[in-house]
Amino acid sequence: MRITVDLIDVGQDLFEFPQKQKVTYNKEIQTADLDSEDEQPSEEEIRTRIHREQEAERVAAKEREMEEESIRMEQELEEEIRDLTEDERQGILQDPNFIDFVDQSSKIVQRALQDRYDYTRDYRISSELAADELEGEKVKRVCAFFDDRWTKNRSVTDVDWSHKFPELCVAAYNKNPTALNDPDGVVLVWNMHLLERPEFVFHSQSDVLAVKFSPYHSNLVFGGTYSGEILLWDTRHGKHLPVLKTTRSSLGGHFYPVYNMQVVGTQNAHNLITADTDGKVNSWLVDMLAQPQDFIQLTHSGHSKTDDVAVSAMDFPPNETSTFYVGTEEGSVYQALRHDRAGVKAGLHNADVYRSHRAPVTSLSCHKVSGAVDFSDLFLTASMDWKIKLWRGRAPAAGQSNQLQQGQQAHEVHPLHTFEGADEPVYDVKWHPQHPALFGAVDGSGKFDLWNINADTDVPTVSSTISSRALNKLVWEPKEGRRAAIGSAEGRLHIVDIGDLATPRDAEWTDMQRVVAGMPIARDAPIFLEGEGRRASAGLGYADSRTFAGYERRAGGY
Repeated sequence: MRITVDLIDVGQDLFEFPQKQKVTYNKEIQTADLDSEDEQPSEEEIRTRIHREQEAERVAAKEREMEEESIRMEQELEEEIRDLTEDERQGILQDPNFIDFVDQSSKIVQRALQDRYDYTRDYRISSELAADELEGEKVKRVCAFFDDRWTKNRSVTDVDWSHKFPELCVAAYNKNPTALNDPDGVVLVWNMHLLERPEFVFHSQSDVLAVKFSPYHSNLVFGGTYSGEILLWDTRHGKHLPVLKTTRSSLGGHFYPVYNMQVVGTQNAHNLITADTDGKVNSWLVDMLAQPQDFIQLTHSGHSKTDDVAVSAMDFPPNETSTFYVGTEEGSVYQALRHDRAGVKAGLHNADVYRSHRAPVTSLSCHKVSGAVDFSDLFLTASMDWKIKLWRGRAPAAGQSNQLQQGQQAHEVHPLHTFEGADEPVYDVKWHPQHPALFGAVDGSGKFDLWNINADTDVPTVSSTISSRALNKLVWEPKEGRRAAIGSAEGRLHIVDIGDLATPRDAEWTDMQRVVAGMPIARDAPIFLEGEGRRASAGLGYADSRTFAGYERRAGGY
């Protein structure tokens, strides 16, 4: 029997279940795994890991604690914050401690903001291009100090540079005729790293005509005034007014304008020497201005109208505390002694007269650069006759009288050389503190001239117009002499840099010796004869002409 079966297609999914793995124990394999250093951490590693985890937990706990403390303090501050009353706010703003804090901290911020150093400079890039751009530029203007509050409508009357801090210089100013409530005279200490405002501001009841940093006490500043008072300010005092001053009732004090002052001596024994336009020269102890330690009255018996000598310029030769030179309003220059020496009495040595200028002497500068050759007997003078003259001092012989005898004529000393080329009266001249043959001069046209007599005695090495107004005063930075501070009649204090011109060569001293030895002595006929000089008093003289105090020149002037 045959059976036929029909087949049909049936789709069915098959699932394969994995078999349960049989775990067997093999002692050799298990022991090898435990002993393997690659898979099993060592005891030291375990200890280190535990230590790191504990340290991380401590740091996290400390951060949580600080965060909670900060939140708590903020909540407490929010609870305590309240609006101040007007009286409380004014009390804080007027608190001297708060004012001092704001003043000092803002100065620090301004110094940092005004620092001209390029912090992004890439030293991998050559600077030859920058050097080429500056090639031939002899005098570079660094900055100009001016303050609308204190220097507007005032003129710079004197400048000086700090011997201790090369970034500090001081300037004196005369009266501001438009600000009747401001002090008549101000003295500002400027900082090269603080251009927008002065570091210190000092006040005076009279125009300040002379100012000087103490070379031995960096915090002391001396001032000479139009009224004749001598003032002393101390930067440590924190006040605008002087800590010491003379008065017109001071025994032996000045009663006429003081345009000149010098500090002479050493660290342990020094004096402040001041001279007024009445010919009185006082010596002061810096810590006692009640009365001068000693004084001399400079007189000239050859004057027909008055025997007074109106001192308009003064300077001491190097390492000298007794011998000094004075320039006068009559245009003559004299040597004087503070003390008797070698049979020569103290006072004006009028037996010798350095006569050549035809107008008042505005500045006198003794040569103070030491080197292979001694030039300490040389000095420069500037005058309102538009000329600068070079002189060689003549020491009086032992036993020689320093006064003219009846019928005796003064011995005239003539200049070694006359430097011309100024466009206006020359108001200041200064030897360079490092280069023996270099000196600078400023004049009424706003021009700064730099002379190197080793290079040329007819024209200045560099002549730069600094201002549109008269330049009154010049002082060199004392250590390197690369920079000069120049005061102007518009109240600006200009800082210029002369660069490598300030660096002398080894042969400068011998070259200058040869140049000076070859100078023909000039013999200029003076216009002012002795006895025809002009006397400066409280209302006459330099303060009425455009000279030291920077006033406009009187109509018809000299």
